[in-house]
Amino acid sequence: MSAEIDGHDSSSDQHPLLRLQEILTSISKAFECGNISQSDNSVAELVKFLDSVSDPIESDSKNASEILAEIHEFLCTPSLDQAIIDSLSFELPKAVTKFAGLSSSCSEIANSIIDKLVATCSPRDMLSILCEALDSSIKTIKECDYFVPLLSGLLKVLLSTQRRHFEQAKVAVPVILKVLKTVSLEEDDENRECQHLFDQAIGIADAIRQVCLKLEGRMNEKLRALLGLYVLQIMVLVSVSMDHKSPRCIPLVSQLSGFLPYCHLSYLGLISGNDVDTMTSLVVGDNEDDFMSCLSNVEQGASLSVIWGSMSDQVVQAAGEDLTALKGELQSNQTKKWQAIAMLKHIFPSRKLSWEFKKHAIDFLLHITDGNNYQKSDSDHSDFASNMPSVFAALQGVIMVIMYAQSSTLRKNAFDALKRVIAEVPYSEKFDVLKALMTNCDSSSMIAVLLDIVRQEVLKERNKRKSIGNEEVQQGENEACPNTFFWPAVVLELVDLVLKPSTGGPPPLPEFYLR
Repeated sequence: MSAEIDGHDSSSDQHPLLRLQEILTSISKAFECGNISQSDNSVAELVKFLDSVSDPIESDSKNASEILAEIHEFLCTPSLDQAIIDSLSFELPKAVTKFAGLSSSCSEIANSIIDKLVATCSPRDMLSILCEALDSSIKTIKECDYFVPLLSGLLKVLLSTQRRHFEQAKVAVPVILKVLKTVSLEEDDENRECQHLFDQAIGIADAIRQVCLKLEGRMNEKLRALLGLYVLQIMVLVSVSMDHKSPRCIPLVSQLSGFLPYCHLSYLGLISGNDVDTMTSLVVGDNEDDFMSCLSNVEQGASLSVIWGSMSDQVVQAAGEDLTALKGELQSNQTKKWQAIAMLKHIFPSRKLSWEFKKHAIDFLLHITDGNNYQKSDSDHSDFASNMPSVFAALQGVIMVIMYAQSSTLRKNAFDALKRVIAEVPYSEKFDVLKALMTNCDSSSMIAVLLDIVRQEVLKERNKRKSIGNEEVQQGENEACPNTFFWPAVVLELVDLVLKPSTGGPPPLPEFYLR
């Protein structure tokens, strides 16, 4: 018994490389003898050993590199039984990636080990193994370095898949996005390693594009749509987690924007939301709420894609777009304009986005509401009504910019944008919109601003009516007075709403009046 204890003690004091060689030898012998129980125990012993030597505090990077190199050499042995590789493939990916953060050498060898497993094992099995490794690790590990080898392996798996390409990619995408979201939002903006994670994610996007080239018809459309949604979701994560002024940020966004033309995505389709709806209908089936949860920010990504184009010439060139033409189209097409305003609700109220995005979004809003280049039609009311909830949310976001932006120029521009949008709201809906904005605002000064907008609208309508002949005025009053004029009763109701709050108490009169 003492000999066994001594042996155990000696193994703990043994040089890690010698101990590893013993374990690998025991694995080979167990498989040669067909001893399943012993082979399982030996593989478990290998995992335990790797866990013990991968601690970044206690590990020596040189020894760690030697250990990983020994494992890689073992896997590359020409006579090695495939059954051994298959058995190790279930455990090694998660185990060896723990070394990736120790040094660049460790990361490279960990990559090589996973590449070897991907090259020699079933792509379908490796997809499940790598996805499981990513999904289980994200609960406890937040370091970027850990996930890079796993994502690199997943990239190669997607390229080596021979069938059911769309289904396989649909399994991988939620896991990849979960890792990106959890890790990138955990890292500091200036963290260099976080870019490596996004580089791998973009590499996976390129791999999906390469797979698309092998497909035709409906499956090509579905995989291309999945790629588009994947890119838009990453666009949000890059925008939120990286400083827009960082020299590394624009190249990443440009690379992402470069996928838009391939996915048949245009700035007009993105800012109107139509492209997102089309892609979602192709990719997401019934009862797939869990899958859609990983793509919860794609509409924000669609809006950001266009705003990024207005922030950088490099980005808009990568997307192959013409911003001047886009703004002209939105100015002249009221339906598209309402849709675009509605999509901006994903930018203005967001606390995670920097003020720079909101500044450019306000500028974009000012451009598309500049002038009155569209011809009014009977469909104007229905167009607005269908977009009213989202337009209202966008207006609330603009109000937040007015109230909280530090830049006085941005506050002024936001106020101008607010007035322009309200001016375009059909008269039959304008009162409801202004009333809702007031009742949902807890700032007395902002309520005063909204009341002033009401005053300006009343004066504008009165002057307009004076300029029209009496006959036309009379005809308008007979046909549709509620749709063409702010009745005094309406204005009184708004004033009464302020002076007699529904919640009771004194009226929220401002200490000073903002103009």
